[in-house]
Amino acid sequence: MEEKTKTGKKEKVFELICPQCGARLWVDSDLKTIIQSQKGERKKASFDDLLLKEKKKSEELGQKFESTVELRKKKLEQAEQEFNKALSHLDELGEEDKDQDGLEGEEKI
Repeated sequence: MEEKTKTGKKEKVFELICPQCGARLWVDSDLKTIIQSQKGERKKASFDDLLLKEKKKSEELGQKFESTVELRKKKLEQAEQEFNKALSHLDELGEEDKDQDGLEGEEKI
């Protein structure tokens, strides 16, 4: 990956620029290591853009809170249904025990 410069010498250091963030890297081709790096410049956002971002964040937060509350209500209702089901099952078992006790008592007499 060595390139020849205008003077005919072989270049052993390459400068690479990231297309996403604009960061610059200088790579030594002989050592195969990064010699130097420089962060890409950030685009400066306007005050209006920052306000819009914050407004969107607050709306999303409100929606997340509401969905969490709804999910919690559903879980509570489901737990109550399971509890009532278990109670009715216990009541049925208790009635069966009473019926069996009554029959055994009659047989003994």
